Amino acid sequence: MKINGNEIRQGNVIQHQNSLWVAVKTEAVKPGKGPAYAQVELKNLITGSKLNERFRSSETVERVRLEQKEHTYLYPEGDMLVFMDAETYEQINLAEDFVGERAKFLQDGMQVTLEMHEGKPIGIQFPQYVTLEIVETEPTVKGQTASSSYKPATADNGMRVMIPPYMTVGERVVVSTETMEYVKRAES
Repeated sequence: MKINGNEIRQGNVIQHQNSLWVAVKTEAVKPGKGPAYAQVELKNLITGSKLNERFRSSETVERVRLEQKEHTYLYPEGDMLVFMDAETYEQINLAEDFVGERAKFLQDGMQVTLEMHEGKPIGIQFPQYVTLEIVETEPTVKGQTASSSYKPATADNGMRVMIPPYMTVGERVVVSTETMEYVKRAES
């Protein structure tokens, strides 16, 4: 679908310079002289490189719609991660570095959304929050519970997370997959 250069919005995926780019930031600029344009910061979905580009309203770009498919995480296999399409039950192997550091959050049976373009995965969306169990942390020091400081802890997936000082080993916590930070104590 063709759109004018000044219609590019944050989060739009466009075809530019024979590659797929996502608009990270957009700013409408109206100079004193000359026509208005959109200053757009783009990130390449395949290589991860960034680019700043100006698009005049008279220019058109191809906006790409990504197909989103639900997949279930099954298991790791070497440096690959195996997912299953929720509808067709077809399995797909993705490299661990494609998933990135958030691969630590993967749990058996977890639902994720794969973003596909022409049948090829180019992105992955995790649930917003995951529940983890604390397996190691420092003991609570008497009188420390009143302060707002946090203490380091290790979760069952090996991830380090800062938790409130009153929490102990064996407690379950909710962690954000975006910020990788403690959100709240999990309800039992």
